[in-house]
Order: sequence, then C-alpha cells, then structure tokens
Amino acid sequence: MDKQKRILLSKRPEGMPERNHFRIEEGPVPSLGENQVLVQTVYVSVDPYMRGRMEDTKSYVPPFKLGEVINGGIVGKVVSSRSTHFSAGDYVTGHLGWQEYNAADENNLRKIDPESAPLTAYLGALGMPGLTAYFGMTRIGSPQEGETVVVSGAAGAVGMIAGQIAKIRGAEVIGIAGTEEKTRYLTDTAGFDKALNYKTEENLHEALKDACPDGVDVYFDNTGGPVSEAVYPLMNDFGRIPQCGAISSYNKSGDDYGPRIHPYIVKSRLRLQGFIVSDYAREFESGARQLGSWLQEGKLVYEETVNEGFDSIPDAFLGLFEGKNLGKQLIKVSEE
Repeated sequence: MDKQKRILLSKRPEGMPERNHFRIEEGPVPSLGENQVLVQTVYVSVDPYMRGRMEDTKSYVPPFKLGEVINGGIVGKVVSSRSTHFSAGDYVTGHLGWQEYNAADENNLRKIDPESAPLTAYLGALGMPGLTAYFGMTRIGSPQEGETVVVSGAAGAVGMIAGQIAKIRGAEVIGIAGTEEKTRYLTDTAGFDKALNYKTEENLHEALKDACPDGVDVYFDNTGGPVSEAVYPLMNDFGRIPQCGAISSYNKSGDDYGPRIHPYIVKSRLRLQGFIVSDYAREFESGARQLGSWLQEGKLVYEETVNEGFDSIPDAFLGLFEGKNLGKQLIKVSEE
C-alpha cells in the first residue's frame, strides 16, 4: 500500500466543466505526523458549490489550486493512527482530498457511528446538506403553520430535506424539479403537497400561481435564474427567501441577466438572505441531533444516487449540472 489514486484540478473551466478539467494520477500514500490518522476513503460526496471553487475568484471558501488534489466531504475508515482520539477501525467524516487515502489531523475529523445510521447519511441527511436545509429553513425561512413554502431544486440533497422540514412545521409545500420521476418522488415519498416540472410546464409562473392560490410565504431557493423569476411575483408581504444556491448560473461564462427583483423586495417587504452552512457551525451538534431524531421518528426520508469506483468521481460531479442525481450524489470508493 505505497501507491494510491488521486484526482487533481488540471485546468480551470470556462462555462460547463468537462472531464479534461480533472486529472487522475498515482501518488504516494501519505505518512503520518503527530496527532494524525490515515483514513481510507469509503464514500466521496460531490456538491454543486464545488463548481465555484474551480474558478480563481473571491468567494466564501478559497478556490482549488491548479495541479493540486481536489477536496470535499468524505466518509472513511481509520486504518492507522497516531492520535489518542481515533483508533484503527473507526469510521470518520471530514473535508478531505479526492484520493484513496488521506493523512488527516485529528481536529479535522468527526467520529461517526455506523450502527446509528448508514454511513452515507453522514454525507447527506445528517451531514452538510441536511444541516444546510435545517438552518436555512428554520432560521431564515421560519415557516409557520398554514403558510405556503416553495422549494426550487427540490429533489436535490438539500431541497428534499428543506421541504420536509417545512412540512414538519405545518406548512403547505410545493417543490420544483426537472423530471417526472423527481416530481413523483417529492409527492409520493417525501410528502410534498405538490410538485412541478419546470422543464415541461409551458408557463411556470402560471402553474405556480395555480399551485399557490394564497401566494408564497417562504421561497427556499437553490437555483436562481428563470425558476426564481417565476416565484418572485407571488411572494406575500413579509415573505422570506433563504438563498441557498444559484445553480442556474454556475456554468455561465458571460454575464447573467434577468428581471430586476428589487421592486418585489420593496413592495412586499421581503427578506432575502444568502447563507452558507458554516454560518451556523456552533449549532451543528444540536442541528444534527434534531435531524437524527426526525429520521428515527420517520418524519424525514432521503434519497441517494451512488456511483461506484474512484475513477467515476469526475463524471458524478459533472452529472450534478445535468440533473442526473435524485437526492445526494455519492461515489462508493471502497467497501465499508
């Protein structure tokens, strides 16, 4: 075990990323320093926000460096340890490199229990996507019983949890997704009241107007773009918009123009707040406990799309922007 595969960023994309923006190569398995553990990667998470890190622009996290290993959410197994906090055989999660083995500082890992939940859940419903949905919906959206909530990107890892949290709060929930399979999942399995396919609706604004006769109180926005432009005119007075993502613009190479939102914000006294999950880092433990409790009580369900094999990581990432995943997109790299 002296060699391993790893994935590097080979060049920065303009517009939609392609397979040649990534390079898979062999490298040495890292040696351990003091208070480090060697983690064998079991599952890799790919997430839309990583597209922004492929560009050398200012953002809330530093960009990936050219010629260096890409990193993201990983669940792995400790195979050797120079830490008093972890032992060989422990399962852990952390922000680690896209490689088969990582030497990780003990402070950058969290031990997880495979008996309490499937390992994959710690990258989805009990991980960053679930916590993003939880804090965005409860702290910014704050839906009340009887209100109407719309979620865009509703069949993604964040959107499906966000909508279910609004249902737990007693709201009427309408999801927007991009395939009939996804809209059926939202209503038949995830408990959404209604779901619309934005790709097949002739006039999404009118379809939303019919689905939300009393207007929209909370819009959990994962997409931005034309989908959001169909929602803004329906917002009720003092409506709330947790701005979680803007995936419609992530791969645009030029300026992204659209109707002006400002009149709606003023007229309806809207609150639109962008956020990232790390804003609530001090509350992660309590948020994860609540999500875990809802899962055990059967109040939350989640879905995963799992690809197999280390070499499939780039393709799984690219598939996010084609809407190929239902729920959380993961890659299984080695056996649990």
